[in-house]
Amino acid sequence: MSAPTTAARPVRVRRSTRRRAGTALRYGLLLLVAAISIGPFLWQLSTALKGLGEDIYAVPPRFLPAEPTGGNFLRVGEVLPVWTYVWNSVRVALATVLLNVVGAALAGYALARLRFRGRRAALGVFVLALLVPGEAIMVALFLMMRSANLHDTLVAVVLPGMIGALNVLLMYNAFLAQPRELDEAAMIDGADAWKRFTRIALPSVKGTLAVVAIFAFMGAWDDFLWPLIVLSDTDNYTLTIGLNYLKGTFVGDQRLIAAGTVIAVAPLVVLFLALQRYFFRGVNEGAVKG
Repeated sequence: MSAPTTAARPVRVRRSTRRRAGTALRYGLLLLVAAISIGPFLWQLSTALKGLGEDIYAVPPRFLPAEPTGGNFLRVGEVLPVWTYVWNSVRVALATVLLNVVGAALAGYALARLRFRGRRAALGVFVLALLVPGEAIMVALFLMMRSANLHDTLVAVVLPGMIGALNVLLMYNAFLAQPRELDEAAMIDGADAWKRFTRIALPSVKGTLAVVAIFAFMGAWDDFLWPLIVLSDTDNYTLTIGLNYLKGTFVGDQRLIAAGTVIAVAPLVVLFLALQRYFFRGVNEGAVKG
């Protein structure tokens, strides 16, 4: 009776060893991906917190600051109007988020739920818009803004990104995934298209709305080329343009450049942490029929 038990023991040991090796490999890969993804930002944060008396080029490199200080962030604000740039970026980003959430929701619902002539052609236009690189139309956009006397204004920065084609398609997929029986039941109760949109469809796609908001905020906040083309007055500069001047001014002090980078990235991190619960729900909503 003891022979089978003795023979099975090495098999269990080998299986246990393989499971432990597989678990160690997965954790190792996760740590590697995390180091590649967030490692540069953490290093920038570490550099921004190091004081003037600390060598940031020390060998071997030292990750943790010996005496952490927030003085570099204050110095950035003293030399450049970085907080004016931040305020300009906040206004541009919030306007872009509002316009994208409202516009993409309306367009996505119309394409997914309403029946009208030219619906498929309109959907094709949004798909084709994804294939056109933004750089290819910037000259035309600039001429349009100048003819409308909107160049060198924050309105001109917002308008080209007010309704993103990708955001419309995300909302289209989210509305398309909802059961059609809900619409039919609401129509029997006498609900018109606006009531079906605001009271039934919209509350069910909060996650996708969060995804659209995050994407719109990131696109507006990180945009560099278009604001650089359309803005010339330094009082209207967004943060990305201001940081470009920061690099030229403090080319010898990497601590201040790192502090400016952290100031630029911090709102994105805060927004994602605030909306991450809705973000992952929105990814699942879009994946139902996407």
